[in-house]
Amino acid sequence: MKNSIFSTAIARKAVAMIGAIAMLLGVAACGQANSTDGEGAGLKKVTFMLSWAPDTNHIGVYVAKNKGYFKQAGLDVDIVAVAQAGAEQAVNNGQADFALSNLTNVGMYTTKGAKIKQVMQVQQKPSAIWCSLASNTSIKSPKDFDGKTFATFGSNESDAVIRRMIQSDGGKGDFDKVTVGTSTFQTLSSGKADFGGFYATWEGVQADMYGPKLNCFAEPDYGVPGNADTIGVITSDKTISSNPGLVKKFVQAAKKGYEYAYAHPNDAAEILVKEAPEANLKLAFVKKSMKTIVDRQYWGDVADIKDGSFTFGTNDVKGAQQYFDFLAQENAYTDSHDKVIHTAPQAKDISTDEFLK
Repeated sequence: MKNSIFSTAIARKAVAMIGAIAMLLGVAACGQANSTDGEGAGLKKVTFMLSWAPDTNHIGVYVAKNKGYFKQAGLDVDIVAVAQAGAEQAVNNGQADFALSNLTNVGMYTTKGAKIKQVMQVQQKPSAIWCSLASNTSIKSPKDFDGKTFATFGSNESDAVIRRMIQSDGGKGDFDKVTVGTSTFQTLSSGKADFGGFYATWEGVQADMYGPKLNCFAEPDYGVPGNADTIGVITSDKTISSNPGLVKKFVQAAKKGYEYAYAHPNDAAEILVKEAPEANLKLAFVKKSMKTIVDRQYWGDVADIKDGSFTFGTNDVKGAQQYFDFLAQENAYTDSHDKVIHTAPQAKDISTDEFLK
């Protein structure tokens, strides 16, 4: 598998931050949930928007569609490609009913005026990794990022994370930056940058299987607090208030899809490859990605889920808030006029677990 197949996952967050101002200037589109019925008699047409290319973060939605969980809930779900300005904008404007995002992005958007919420959190702990090529022997730990060049998508958030990791490891936190085009792998391999951001569950798997080999560091090990990767399903405040029944049906069916994927990772991998042919995914790669998710219990402690002490999909408000507060301290939040905001979003106000049971 060639590196060019994959775009770097850290761009997911950057798209949200860069596109947020444009979101507030956009014209609201017509929502899908209240338009026409689906192909089957009595099914409600619903749109779910990807937040990037199809991958294992989206897999539960594909499983729910393939297994008929959405149809059983009376829904005809159309999975669509991400809009240019981001899935968050599409949900806020009514262009999509639901999308994959994370609480960090939701927080960034709400500081600029968006009215969206996360209604189910799939990933329960950080998976972001910050890496150099293994062949770059001058970098042995984050303090060695000092004076080096960071392959960035331009977000204040990633700058804050890298600075904290370097300083936590005993460095100054000074680094140069170069804006990434399509692939962080390519940028590092070309020598234009020394390190960049990836995700352990996707690009980390790619590097292990196909190269280039990476030397990586996880942000919780180097002073970055909370949970930066609270990946889950979002919808608009308007949809929640006007059609809570729809939200519950979608969340319940999607939750069932993710739970199935967590319990049957290989079968789920086959479903994703089949249902998303445009992504040209290799089955062995998707299976290893799912194995990484299950083995490291990124979606929650399996024992706690089985005994009922943890409800799959619960929003990690505490972890998210710790990360939000850190970003506020680092001046990473700006309003719709690009003015720095010193007050962090409140995770409890931009998420809800009410539709999980």
